[in-house]
Amino acid sequence: MQNFVLHNPTIVIFGAETVEQIGKETAQLGKKALLVYGKKSIRKYGLYDLVKKSLTDQGMEVLDHGGVQSNPVLSHVRNGITAAKENNIDVIVAVGGGSVIDSAKAIRAGAVVEHDVWQFFKGKKSIKSTLPLTCVLTLAAAGSEMNGGMVITNEETQEKFGTGNKYLNPNVSILDPTITYSVPADYTAYGAVDAIAHILEFYFTTADPSTPVQDRFMEGLVINIMESCGRALKNPCDYQGRADLMWCATLALNGWTAAGLGMVGFPMHMIEHSLSALYNVPHGAGLSVVMPGWMRYQANQHPDKFAQFGERVFGLKGSKMEVAQQGINMLESWFSSVKSPTRLAELSISPHDIPAIANNALSLAKVWRLKEYNQETIEEILKGCI
Repeated sequence: MQNFVLHNPTIVIFGAETVEQIGKETAQLGKKALLVYGKKSIRKYGLYDLVKKSLTDQGMEVLDHGGVQSNPVLSHVRNGITAAKENNIDVIVAVGGGSVIDSAKAIRAGAVVEHDVWQFFKGKKSIKSTLPLTCVLTLAAAGSEMNGGMVITNEETQEKFGTGNKYLNPNVSILDPTITYSVPADYTAYGAVDAIAHILEFYFTTADPSTPVQDRFMEGLVINIMESCGRALKNPCDYQGRADLMWCATLALNGWTAAGLGMVGFPMHMIEHSLSALYNVPHGAGLSVVMPGWMRYQANQHPDKFAQFGERVFGLKGSKMEVAQQGINMLESWFSSVKSPTRLAELSISPHDIPAIANNALSLAKVWRLKEYNQETIEEILKGCI
């Protein structure tokens, strides 16, 4: 285990009937809020009115900034920054999943600087302060509700970049599993895939050979995610299933899983971001295609950790290479069982596009310092996704 510093300042309020607390929590941080949300769902199911009333009951002035899309875009973020500056906004409220919360994070960071917010994503500028942020989570997936990361797509350059900073952690996040009852089956599954990917990025990329505590923790989370996702798909109103899935997705990327692992990378996300940027595929759907291909490529060279995964998560026995490959096959089969795609063709992406996808991924590989991922390597991984 490596030395580490674990600091997560986000206050999490978890459980049924907790959304009404958003007004009280936000009013302690500011009096004029920019309310960031998606398109139709929060209005359709009454969540918009509930949040708005909670805020205004505390005497807050609220300015709407809706319309965040899946794979959130830079132009919408820039509009939000302009609105925040012109209206002297002093706190941001996000109601949605990872796309909404990431947009809100970018707005909170961009609202206090003069330069363009994209400079943060390119690594040209560092975040030194932000507006405060409170969240109401509506989708178990990204973990953005309790971490300092954000991902935005620049639609002009077709680049989907992510960055992180300790000042981006939300001040308060409300996690009410009942809100996720209305999440459709496909996005329930995609969210579970995303959470598993977050865990496995850490699990497989650490170079430390002795991480027994973190390994067992991450393996347990993967098992629980698969089980709770299955319960939620079988019965969308299964409270315990939804609650377990929501909390697992948060734990997957709130700093606890990576503690003590030393240097880690996000190569699967790096490659998938190009699928989202170029084809606007759902993030989780792209990950369930990329993950098995990346895992097979790595297992062929270094099977030990992949064999451990197969043994502990799926109870497999046999030689290291055999168990490693069978474990990957079983994970891929689980993706298929929850109707998440596992091949590029299922995303309507042709094998002929692989060179262009790999070339697009190179810019993020450079920003994220994944030096071993060149054009040839990324192409080889993507060929395993055909």
